[in-house]
Amino acid sequence: MAGNKRSDIKPGLRVSVVLKKDQQTGKLTQGIVRNILTKSSAHPHGIKVRLESGEIGRVKEILG
Repeated sequence: MAGNKRSDIKPGLRVSVVLKKDQQTGKLTQGIVRNILTKSSAHPHGIKVRLESGEIGRVKEILG
């Protein structure tokens, strides 16, 4: 499932994100959502989240 809609993403979900430093390559990083940073209900490049590790990225895929 894509991560473009805020309503699909909840803290505790496992997701794949693209970190800011990896935007050029599109490298995905997996982690658990700590909190949601995007305020709007949708974003074309993915909802921005903070992972449990403290890393911040845009959700590309929801793993469950």
